[in-house]
Amino acid sequence: MMPCAFRRSWQRVLQASLLAGLAACGGGGDAISGATALGAVDCGTSCAQDVLTVADVERVLAQAVRAAQARGQAATVAVTDRVGNVLAVYAMAGAAPTFTIDGRRAVAGGLEGVAILPSTLAAISKALTGAYLSSAGNAFSSRTASQIVQENFNPLEANQPSGPLFGVQFSQLSCSDIVRRDSDADLGPKRSPLGLSADPGGMPLYKNGRVVGGVGVMADGRYSLDLAIFDFDNDLDEQLAVAASVGFEAPADIRANQITADGRSLRYSDAADGGSGSAVLATLPGALVPVIGYFAGAPRAGAAFGLAASGIRRDSGVFADLGGWLLVDAGNTNRFPVQAGTDGGLSAAEVQQVLRSALQVANRARAQIRRPAGQAAQVTITVVDSNGVVLGLVRTPDAPVFGTDVALQKARSAAFLSHPLAATELLALPPRTYPGNAATAPVAPYVAALRAFVGDATALSNGLAFSTRAIGSLARPFFPDGIAGSVNGPLSKPYAQWSPFSTGLQLDLAIDAIVAAAAANSLAFGCTGLPRLMNGLQIFPGGVPIYRTLAGVPQLIGAIGVSGDGVDQDDMVAFLGLSNAAGVMGNGLGQAPPPRRSDTLTLAGGQLRYVQCPQTPFNGSSEQNVCAGK
Repeated sequence: MMPCAFRRSWQRVLQASLLAGLAACGGGGDAISGATALGAVDCGTSCAQDVLTVADVERVLAQAVRAAQARGQAATVAVTDRVGNVLAVYAMAGAAPTFTIDGRRAVAGGLEGVAILPSTLAAISKALTGAYLSSAGNAFSSRTASQIVQENFNPLEANQPSGPLFGVQFSQLSCSDIVRRDSDADLGPKRSPLGLSADPGGMPLYKNGRVVGGVGVMADGRYSLDLAIFDFDNDLDEQLAVAASVGFEAPADIRANQITADGRSLRYSDAADGGSGSAVLATLPGALVPVIGYFAGAPRAGAAFGLAASGIRRDSGVFADLGGWLLVDAGNTNRFPVQAGTDGGLSAAEVQQVLRSALQVANRARAQIRRPAGQAAQVTITVVDSNGVVLGLVRTPDAPVFGTDVALQKARSAAFLSHPLAATELLALPPRTYPGNAATAPVAPYVAALRAFVGDATALSNGLAFSTRAIGSLARPFFPDGIAGSVNGPLSKPYAQWSPFSTGLQLDLAIDAIVAAAAANSLAFGCTGLPRLMNGLQIFPGGVPIYRTLAGVPQLIGAIGVSGDGVDQDDMVAFLGLSNAAGVMGNGLGQAPPPRRSDTLTLAGGQLRYVQCPQTPFNGSSEQNVCAGK
């Protein structure tokens, strides 16, 4: 075995050479292998074989169906590729056509009790969750999602903070303006009918150690989550999804149960590996089912991730030297090239520097949720102006796909709630409707609740700077976060009325659009009725507003959002990336002045936290407190 010091040195040298190789490559004809222990490695056109073929798709479906037959059950099964293209949907004879949303907390409101949606949408959402949350360095299932979106982490562990991705279930929404539709050929990332799923039964699919898609199953008729993770469930949907994935299993050493967050092991699956064997799909009891807006009815192969046709490829321009990757359109053109702000606040050169500085931080940062340890963080980074317009987006090669939409949500959320017009625009919104009980849900009371909570009648009108970490603290069912018996944050429902399907302002802003898309396949872009918050509010860390201070007067000019590889890492890449860019530019651009930040509020339960950066965050360095004084 190599001595540790030598091994680390060798790894750094090889990683540097690999990044240099990436920078030298051209503009997007090849696909990516994902990340290895030494970082993101470009494997060239040979990666095109790492896709789900039609035969693969049919095998996954057949394995699920055979496993259901062996149990005397009927299921609906969906398969997606890594960027969310729905490759097939299959319904067994006798499979329930619809399902019921049930957060298992006996509350009414939000999406609770909805029982009109087709089972195909649940299966698609589960499959997409397995694909979107996973990478070559981590394999997460919808059971993993269940663990990290609840009010305590771990769930039902008293007096513990909420899950690290609390609120992520309301991302990838059909109404998002960054997601693609089935009509956009193979281009991703694609939308999800129900956002990300926390209901066990969604698993990632792998070939040669690289995530190539996901499989989702709906058989038990209930779209829910696991409230008690310390036992082992006999979950039918998960059993069938695991059986479906035989031959396409995630490598054992990168599964969620090998990864820790805040010192806690994550959960991957309660079902035993193995299935009931494969079969010819055409001989099995059921049929492929067209799903309007998602699947035309004939199985298809997946897109090769990293080829331009997938919608995600490496950059050959301004971010190539840093290993940056882009979202591209059907003409292989960058969908979000660097541009100046529409409000006059940020120049194109400033946007480019903020993105580059954040990407540099990410390339140094030690990833939280990747195996083996010691890899660089894999994230998506975006900058918006104060109007919520995307001014630029870049990602690292193996960043989980879910972070694309979430990074934009974070940037827009920080910019929106820091804007002096936030209250005015929220107060002007019409009431929403809860489809489960037809109750109306006005938005205006959230503004009044927040103002009362912070003791300031001008809050959301006075330009106080809110990070998404601070916003999230105000959107939890307990304040302080996770402390049993405490009051709810003003942007959350009281705990007696709360569930992951009935949360508060985050869901209420988007619920009408979510239901319209799921029930009637609405193709409208815009989740909230707020032009500056087009793809929805996000309430976990990784977004900070951008200011310019001239003659002592700070002005909001935009925000940066980061998502992908641990929430503290997201915070650090956004916050430190902005601070580093400010140092390069030297023209007044930078953070909100400390007296203007929301962590200055004096609250009954304690102060908000603006950002939180990890301990010893950089590979090859013992540096600490890297965000102090910024």
